[in-house]
Amino acid sequence: RRLARGAHEIEAALDLHGLPQDEAHRALHVFIRRSQSAGLRTVLVITGKGGPAMASPSGHHPFRERGVLRRMVPHWLDSPELRPLVISWSAAHLRHGGGGALYVMLRRS
Repeated sequence: RRLARGAHEIEAALDLHGLPQDEAHRALHVFIRRSQSAGLRTVLVITGKGGPAMASPSGHHPFRERGVLRRMVPHWLDSPELRPLVISWSAAHLRHGGGGALYVMLRRS
């Protein structure tokens, strides 16, 4: 709530929107580790909102799944590698990206 009201500052942001899943996973790990070691407490991770799967030209099979990062980032934040660094995460307020972004609170180093 404090973030949404502007009473607590977002100290850094990472935009994963449009990245392939493996690149986004690596970028998130590096960003969280660097942010935590730099003493940052509140960061914003932008995943994008995703959308419906795109159909192939024949119209039968989706060839690119949409919204993968929006679903996967919370799992990555709860992974054994990052969980010791992360206090909590929650959906961002509309002015910070709404359902396409997450506030991440980091532990002190």
